[in-house]
Amino acid sequence: MSNYLFTSESVTEGHPDKVCDQISDAILDAILTNDPNGRVACETLTTTNLVIISGEITTDNHPDYENIVRETIRKIGYTDNSSKFSADKVDVQLYIDEQSPEIAQGVNELDNREQGAGDQGLMFGFACKETPELMPLPIQLSQRLTEKLAEVRKNGTLPWLRPDGKSQVTVEYDGFTPVGISKVVIATQHDDMLDSYSTEEEEHAYIKKEIVNNVILPVLNNCHIGYEENFIVNGTGRFVLGGPEADTGLTGRKIIVDTYGGYARHGGGAFSGKDPSKVDRSASYMTRYIAKNIVAAELAERCEVQLAYSIGVAEPVSINVDTFNTGVITDEELTSLIKDVFDLTPSGIINTLELKNAIYKDLGAYGHFGRDEFPWEKTDKIEQLKQEIKLEASVG
Repeated sequence: MSNYLFTSESVTEGHPDKVCDQISDAILDAILTNDPNGRVACETLTTTNLVIISGEITTDNHPDYENIVRETIRKIGYTDNSSKFSADKVDVQLYIDEQSPEIAQGVNELDNREQGAGDQGLMFGFACKETPELMPLPIQLSQRLTEKLAEVRKNGTLPWLRPDGKSQVTVEYDGFTPVGISKVVIATQHDDMLDSYSTEEEEHAYIKKEIVNNVILPVLNNCHIGYEENFIVNGTGRFVLGGPEADTGLTGRKIIVDTYGGYARHGGGAFSGKDPSKVDRSASYMTRYIAKNIVAAELAERCEVQLAYSIGVAEPVSINVDTFNTGVITDEELTSLIKDVFDLTPSGIINTLELKNAIYKDLGAYGHFGRDEFPWEKTDKIEQLKQEIKLEASVG
């Protein structure tokens, strides 16, 4: 492959869609804390002065939904009561039903039948050796930049920042190897500072300098790869009005930001607000777990795993592995190995990755993968994978 450019983006926790993801996952956590078997498919919509919660939730311990909404918004940083979207002033409306009994009978574990998948669908997981986290470099840098924006806002380094923002990183590749960072884009909401600066141009110059020095350079200097000082900050010049006051948000509208930044394929299902019986979420975590262990075990330089399920059926209807011609054994042999090492039933995935714990609200922003604190990022199957290969080789 010749040299080429690849770009990924991320958004901050104050982006309208991410506000919704975090609210939906905070509700999920509150339910799982008291009812680990609760069924949750929670959707959130935000706009000016309004949050709407809807979905199918079955539990014996309904939490205080309105309080969860307000506390989540407060934690994100929308606390200015003079704005048109704030934790204390926003109107919260609830439209919640229970899970369909037809779906429940296929998903619930019974005496004579194993728990089936909560829906049909296909899920992809990916890993590669571009970063220590075994993630593609463009999305990993994009996530760390938006995370840094939130950090310097909350710790007071740049107190004039507001919660909404985006990042975008373009990486130059030689084949599968990143060789440099060619462009970084940051869009960040900020206070109106024209009382301090006589023109918009002066205000923008100050904001750009501070973002470059306190956000962009600290992240890039930590990634050990060359970069061009080719930075765009607030390309329109100003970004004062932002968040749900400026744009409607919805749960599940940032699925590429949540995963691999477009670098690997995506099955189409969103994650946030869904309990782990929904394989859109749980099987996506499992495919990442499998792919990361394969790469960490040095069985491939890069690996993409696909699973597919049918509603009410426990075993996946298909398994596919693609190592992009980097595997030490064939993709067919790796597929067989996966079947031997990993339990791919919904209950097996839930138990392996401990998915009934209340771990989800922190996943609502900055990516679901490449963050070592979560169980699907463990590389604890390395030795078992290697032993299985040795066993098969000796039998062969």
